[in-house]
Amino acid sequence: MDRDELVELLSPTGLDLLDELPPYSSQADVVKLVSALRTAGHPPGLVAAVLTQAKLRAKAGGPHGKFGEFAARMLFTDTGLEQATRLAVAGRHAARFRSAGLSRVADLGCGIGGDALAMAALGLSVIAVERDEVTAAIAAYNLAPFENAVVEHGDTADFDLARVDGVFFDPARRTAGHTDTRRLTDPSDYSPALGSVFATATRVPTGVKLGPAFDRDAIPADAEAQWVSVDGSVVELGLWFGALARGGVKRAALVVAGSGASELTGASDAPDEEVGALGGYVYEPDGAVIRARLIGDLARRLDAHPVGAGIAYLSGETLAATPFATAFRVVEELPFAEKALGAALRARGVGPLEIKKRGVDVDPAVLRQRLRLRGTLPATIILTRVAGRHTALLVARV
Repeated sequence: MDRDELVELLSPTGLDLLDELPPYSSQADVVKLVSALRTAGHPPGLVAAVLTQAKLRAKAGGPHGKFGEFAARMLFTDTGLEQATRLAVAGRHAARFRSAGLSRVADLGCGIGGDALAMAALGLSVIAVERDEVTAAIAAYNLAPFENAVVEHGDTADFDLARVDGVFFDPARRTAGHTDTRRLTDPSDYSPALGSVFATATRVPTGVKLGPAFDRDAIPADAEAQWVSVDGSVVELGLWFGALARGGVKRAALVVAGSGASELTGASDAPDEEVGALGGYVYEPDGAVIRARLIGDLARRLDAHPVGAGIAYLSGETLAATPFATAFRVVEELPFAEKALGAALRARGVGPLEIKKRGVDVDPAVLRQRLRLRGTLPATIILTRVAGRHTALLVARV
């Protein structure tokens, strides 16, 4: 979206037309809608802009969207929505600032305003700064319902920290633009550069949102590092400094599922348990637990142990309920060799097959095709190394 398109969209005609559109459903319906809107005399640029927003609102809303019911009154760009914090997670960011007694927060590099929206909703006074003019205008629209939030178009490097008592950064990790951007791999290329972000963290309580695969060796020693997963997918690494960091916590795994959340914390990376024999149950730790390197602590909670050196699967003889791992009951051990494995699965009438793997060089999609299963029974197999030996396990989700 360029500036002219945004101006047209933000006109009274544009916003009224957007609100009047039926919910976005399929491309076929869009073709009919374009024809109807053009016939009604609406210019092509406006039609394209409102239909793009309708599509983005549908993507951002609903039970699995980042913004749920709030998406129906928000504006987006493709890149802005992709990089935005999910509202369920943004609310927890905001709660950090409120719990730390910080009331005036700068959201530097606010994007479309997702985190600033959550902060304002919790009563914090928010100054949201964005250097891209179009994105800043969209953030201003999204934050318009909140008198305690203001959006400023400018460079975060010029922001006067004396205006606030806390700062949140979500550095842009993609090239500039609103569509077809590419991911940046060098933290010095982030906007703002990560070095300047960490320098700010030495002066004022600071929160930083980064990608979950961020180099652990680059995490400052004084930061609390919290990996966050939502419905099974690891979505971010949050670094917290000063009053926003919790005492005695350096590593944390926050698991958000549905409307609830559970957290595993540690003062450091957890020492691993020793490798043990395969038991009656196998646990697959949540990705946030793996990223935080708290597998050892989880194993001790479950009275379980790794099935192999460097393998994240845990096993034990007893079943324990946990929000931090998916449990499987071991049905039987099958041959690992492809031909024999296929024969064993066909003999059991297996058709739809879920393949999980760790520590083995297997492409599940290719293997599934090569096995040529024609049965009707669904099944799950785990391909891994147990005590150093390649193993195939037929399992059932608990």
